[in-house]
Amino acid sequence: MTTNPKSTVRRWLPLALVVGAAVLASCARQPDPVGGATPPGFFLGLFQGLTAPFTLFLGWLWDGRIYAFPNTGWFYDLGFMLGLSAWGGGAAASR
Repeated sequence: MTTNPKSTVRRWLPLALVVGAAVLASCARQPDPVGGATPPGFFLGLFQGLTAPFTLFLGWLWDGRIYAFPNTGWFYDLGFMLGLSAWGGGAAASR
């Protein structure tokens, strides 16, 4: 029994696109901080996570970001997510 080559391509094309996008995204790099400044860490991530809903709303009025770029990596991300989760996100807040 032979398989249709078109059906094989249709089956593997989404996976190939996802893998290709992941490979391209892995090449991305954050720029170095300007002027030798220290990149934002955990506590600034926590603060920015707490203020993210306001910053998102105010972003329509002026140019601003809700996420520091560049930052220290996963430690900043942890603080940002903890600050953002203080707004009630999660399954425990549903009851």
